[in-house]
Formats: sequence, structure tokens, C-alpha cells
Amino acid sequence: MKKDNMQQSRVFRGWKFLMVIIPIFGSVAMAGTELYVSPAGSDTNLGSQSKPLASLAKARDLVRSHAGKDAVTVNIADGIYYLPETLIFSPEDSGTAEFPVVYRAENEGGAVLSGGSRLNLKWSAYKDGIFQAKTPQGLEIDQVFLDGSAQRMARYPNYDAKKKTDAYQGYSADAFSKERAANWADPTGGYIHAMHLHRWGGYHYRITGKDAKGEVTYEGGWQNNRQMGMHKKFRMVENIFEELDAPGEWFHNAKTSTLYYMPAPGVDLTKAKLEVVRLRHLVEFQGSQEKPVKQIAIQGFTLRHTARTFMDCKEPLLRSDWAIYRGGAFLLTGTEDVSLLDCEFDQVGGNAIFVNNYNRRVQVKGCHIHDAGASGVCFVGDPKAVRNPRFEYKEVNDFSEIDLTPGPKTDNYPADSIVEDCLIHGIGTVEKQPAAVQISMAQGITVRDVSIYDCARSGINISEGTWGGHLIEGCDVFDTVLETSDHGSFNSWGRDRFWHLNSAPAGKLAELSLLDAVKTSVIRNSRWRCDHGWDIDLDDGSSNYDIYNNLLLAKGLKLREGFRRHAWNNVIINNGLHPHVWYLGNGDEVHGNILMSRHRPARMKRPNADAARVDKNLFYVANESQVKATSKTLGWDKNSIFAKPQFIDPSKGDFAVKDNSPAFEIGFKNFPMDQFGVKKPALRKIARTPILPMPVLTKAKAKRRPARKAPAAKQVSKTSAWLGASLQTLAGEEFSAYGVSKEDGGVILIALAKNSVAAKKGLKEGDVVQEVNGQAVRTSDALLKACGRVGNKALTLKIVRQQQSQTIVIAK
Repeated sequence: MKKDNMQQSRVFRGWKFLMVIIPIFGSVAMAGTELYVSPAGSDTNLGSQSKPLASLAKARDLVRSHAGKDAVTVNIADGIYYLPETLIFSPEDSGTAEFPVVYRAENEGGAVLSGGSRLNLKWSAYKDGIFQAKTPQGLEIDQVFLDGSAQRMARYPNYDAKKKTDAYQGYSADAFSKERAANWADPTGGYIHAMHLHRWGGYHYRITGKDAKGEVTYEGGWQNNRQMGMHKKFRMVENIFEELDAPGEWFHNAKTSTLYYMPAPGVDLTKAKLEVVRLRHLVEFQGSQEKPVKQIAIQGFTLRHTARTFMDCKEPLLRSDWAIYRGGAFLLTGTEDVSLLDCEFDQVGGNAIFVNNYNRRVQVKGCHIHDAGASGVCFVGDPKAVRNPRFEYKEVNDFSEIDLTPGPKTDNYPADSIVEDCLIHGIGTVEKQPAAVQISMAQGITVRDVSIYDCARSGINISEGTWGGHLIEGCDVFDTVLETSDHGSFNSWGRDRFWHLNSAPAGKLAELSLLDAVKTSVIRNSRWRCDHGWDIDLDDGSSNYDIYNNLLLAKGLKLREGFRRHAWNNVIINNGLHPHVWYLGNGDEVHGNILMSRHRPARMKRPNADAARVDKNLFYVANESQVKATSKTLGWDKNSIFAKPQFIDPSKGDFAVKDNSPAFEIGFKNFPMDQFGVKKPALRKIARTPILPMPVLTKAKAKRRPARKAPAAKQVSKTSAWLGASLQTLAGEEFSAYGVSKEDGGVILIALAKNSVAAKKGLKEGDVVQEVNGQAVRTSDALLKACGRVGNKALTLKIVRQQQSQTIVIAK
């Protein structure tokens, strides 16, 4: 021990002392100590500039005994650092506010932390353009990188980058059919990737073989919290040797230690750099609330080569559609004042950054996250910190049993943290329930000045109301929900303890909605565009939001059942407000907005003016009567106006209004139109921006004269006689409101008498009938015809009730 202390003292005498700026939240000048690391160094060196160390792990060990006594900067030279194991920081590695610790790449992006290995293989021709090479015995390969670019496991159907909005960029209903599998000698170890039945994310399965009948056997499917089975068409398989038939595809036979690869034309495998992935996590901070890791900054690195984690994505989040894997290239547990600055996360296999349970004041700033297998940055707390947690969508609480104490039970969750000035794109290359920024069981998370695009699902997702206080501002979010559906560039749920609460007094729901959403979340000064859902989608139960100074470019603002959502001073181009299933007495306010469409309600047939303030908006539309009719039904917009807003320059994205605009009459105020997205010059230079729409006044389509055989009025009277129920064909906004895909469709029971046959047989108002005796029905007429063909047999109905499939049998 004495010898070690002498050696340590000698090492620190070799370090260089200077004045440094430590970039953790504030800039503070202080005396500091420097240590150096280089790929050309040695861990037997002292760590001086002339005799650098070789590894970050050794540098961390040397810093450990000095941390907290002096500000320390570890300078890492350019080069690739293949980590033999995950680099772990513990509480003893902490700095202090006075003496922080910084690990800094000497040149931003020049120092690469890799969870992989480089292989030098001897290639030989196999057949059909495929090459083969022997690999080290026992090597497991999850991903292959050639000259820094990820290659693809042999798959069917083949990958087509042009199919940006197709599931998996190529899908087929027969992906693992018996007929297809007949060509596979042994598919064990292959993977099935399939979209959720309603495209609410996806599922993943590991193939275990084939049974005696030749059918593929598999395990998995736990990655989605809305268990409804895989989509019938949107399927893909990979890691099947017989499917290796396209340039860039590979297959590794671990039994024979042979790697097969089909290079693209012009690729010389003898000169190419081949790397494979080993580690799931590159860096972990392992602390706790009692003993956190503190005051460490990681700055300027490139992070590569982390393994995919989709088969371990098993933990359900609270009644959301999500399941998660608590891990990422960076995993933070139990930290305070840790900063991740100016880093690039390049093609990581799972999540880039996962902020897990207790963390305070985490800062992610100036980072570029792209082409990630799962999510960009996740903030996820401990379900045990939640009062009365429920996990599966249909699980409910009872009013007599819930804890009425507001807020969390413990402090074991992320809070007061920020993602700022970042560029995040290409999210969800493997998993299809991802987000650029995911927030769950957390409080006070800020997402500021972030550009987000090319996402399989949401750009920013807040999974529930626990515990609010989030701030989304200055963001530019577009090209999202590319492979999925029924979602938004911003999406939230609020399926908290008040939601679908058994035996709850209706008059107390507004108060109960704030038990978990204790602080108001704010969405402001941002630009949104989603062409496959809604620009901003506040779904099931989302409560306690302020939404203002936003520019919505495509699909408008959706507010589903929830309480206290205030939306004002927003500009919604070519669209408007989508109110779905509002509670009476919800306290919502929508005013002072520029809208270009009538309201598009779903499951709302009665006035709601006593509960909500929807008024003093400006409508810029072609058909005023259509707007007035919808607003009159709901009791809204008595003081709204119809006028041209006089935008300054839509072609350049400036939807501010001119000085003489009538928009000022409703209280509208201009807000900046050129401050959306990332500000860091190097990232802003490469960041994309959304396609800008021109305001278009869409005239209402001329109504066709109803055909004599099926006039609209007659259809209502005819269908209303079915078992005493009134029917309506599912259409438009109703698909999302009832939780039914457009592909499946169905017929809604919009009303039924208490003594009707339908009611006595167990049907309820709001049920959606999708099948009669195994035959799909999409319209009221189709349902009646299908029932007529049954004759005296029993009716077996497949219905959807509260977004859950059920079967009801009606005996004759």
C-alpha cells in the first residue's frame, strides 16, 4: 500500500497545472490538473503530456484518489479506443462544484469510444457474389461495420432505403410463412420483426427452429405494452443464411465460425476496415440517491458500436404502449450534475442515453445522435415512486382504494435535467416504439433548441403525467411517425391514477387529474410537422399543459380526454383543433389561435361550452358555414372571427402576421419564426428543416346526390332498427378515438335503448363491431347483410370495447 501511494504521488507530480474553463452548467475559472490519454500511450506511463496513458479506465483510476481535491481535466487524443469492458464511474470518481472532473476529447469527435473489435480476416469467394472468412472461435456478432457504416443481417424482404415510410423499409406477409421457411435449413437464431396490429410500435421475436409440420417456432413479443398481436402484413425476418442475397448483407455461422458477406460493387474486402460489436453499454454512472456520482463532464467524444437490445426490451411502462430496456450507450443511475457535452452517438444499436431512476441536473448539450436502434435520450424513473401504479392499458384503479396524496412517493426519478442544443435524427432503426426524447416518471425535464426528424414513431414522448413540470421550447420536430400510426411529432399520455377510475365522482375528476400531473408542462416556441398522425397529440388523459407560440405545419393539434389543457397563440397551417372524447368540466381553453380548418371532434355530440373555453380564434377557411355548424354543435367560438391572417412570407416559413392583421383582434401576438431547432453552428449547418406548406383554402367537396338504393337518411333509420341499436360506419377521426385501425374498420353502436336486444345481449354504446361470424364488416350495410346471411344461427360478433377486442355471442 505504501508503495502504491508513493507511485500515485509521483504520477500526480507529473501532471500539468493550468487555468481551465469547466463547462458544467456554468463557466467557472479555476486552477486545475491535466492528465493525458492517447492510443499510442501506455498504462505504465505517468499520464503526462509527453508520456500519456493508453486507456480511460487507467485515467479514471488515477483521478479517483485526487477527485474532489482539485479540478481535473483528462485530455483524450484522437483515435479509436476499443473498450474491453464498460467504463464505469462510481461515487468515488466524483468531483465537486468547486473541483469538477472533465473527460475531454482534444478535438471534438476525434476520440472514438467503441464497444466493438476490429477483425482482420482472410476472405475467399463462396458463391453468387458472397465471400466467406473464418472468425475467432466463440465470437458472437450482433452487428458488422464496414468502413464505419453498419451493414445488414441477411433478411427478407431486402432493405430498400427509398421506402422511408414502409415498415422496416421492406415488409412481406409471408416473411416467415411455412412455404418460405421450407427453403431454410435451420433458421434457429433468426429474428422476426413485426409491427403491432394497429401499428402502435412493434414486436420482436427470436426464432427457435421449425416444428414437425415445418412451421417456424419463436419466442418474444414482449416489447409492446399493448398486447394485440403482430400485424398481418408488416413483417420482416433477418439473420437467415438462405436470405443472404443483396449487397451489404452478412450472416455469421457461430457453429462453424464463418462470416459470410456480399460486398457492394467496387468494395475491396482486403482493404476495408471491418468492425464487430461486443458491448451494450460504453459508459455507466453507477450511483444512488444516498451516494450519487457528481460533477463529471464527458465532452467531445464519438460513441460507436453498441449492441442491439431489442430482445431485452421487456419492462412495461405505466399503461403506455411502451416497454423499455434500461440501458444505452451511456447509462446514468444515481447522478447529480453530470454533463454529456458535444458528443456524437453514431449508429448505436439501442438507446443512446438512458437516465435511469434518481438523477438530478443531468445536462445533455451540443450532441449529435443519429441512426440509433432505439431512442435518443430517455428519462425514466422507478415505478415504485408512483402512487397506485398500473401497467397494462386496461388495468384500472378504484376510487375507494387510491392514495389521494399528490406527487411521488419517493425521489427515485430523474428531475431538473435538460437536453439542449442537440441534433437527433434517424431514431428507431430497429425498435419501433422509440422517441428522440422519451420522458416517463420524471419531473422538470427541459428539451430546448433541439432539431428532431426521421423517427419511426414520436419525436418527443411523455408517457404519463407523473410528475409534470416539463418544458419543451425552441424545438424543430418533423418527419416523425414514419413507420407507425396514430401518434404525433409530440405525443403524450396521461393514464394516471385518475384515468378510467372506477366509482370516481365525476365532479372530482378534474381535481384527481392533478394528483400525478402536479406541475404544468409547457410546449412553446416550437415548430411541428407530422404527416402521419398529428403535429401535437395529447392522447389518453393528458392533463395540465400550456401550449402556446407554436407553429404547426401539417396535421394540427389533438386534445383527447384530459383536464386543464390551455392552448393559445398557436398558428396551425391547413388544419386545426382535434378534440376527442372530452370530459365535461375539463377546464380546457383554446383561444387566440389562427386555425385553417373547422374543429374535428370525435365522440363528442353535445355542447361543451360550460366546461371549456374555445373561443376568440381566427379561422382562415373557405367554408365558414361548415366551421359554424361544428362550433354550434359544441357551443364554441361565439366570439371567433373569419378573416385572412395576412402572413408575412409563408414561402420562407414566416407565418407571423402583418401589422394590419385582424389576428390582433383576438389577442394574437407574433412570435419568432426563425429560432426553431439546434443553434450550435456545426450542427445547424447539417440539420435539415421541414418542408414548408403554403396555406391552402380547401373548399368543401360538393355533396353527391345520394343514390336511390341507399339514401343517407334511409340508412340511419334502417340501421337503427338492428337489435334496437343505432349504427354508424367508422370514419375519419373516429378511428383513433375508438382505437381501431383504418385497415380493419368497423361499425359503431352510437346509441341503444336500455331494453333493446343489443343491450340485453351485452352490447354497449361505443362498441365497434368488426366481424360477424368470422366475416369482416366495414359499413352498416355490410353488417346488416352479414347478419341476414346467418339465418337462425347464433351471431358471433368480434367487437372492440375501450380499445380491447372481445367476442360476444348472440343466440337466436
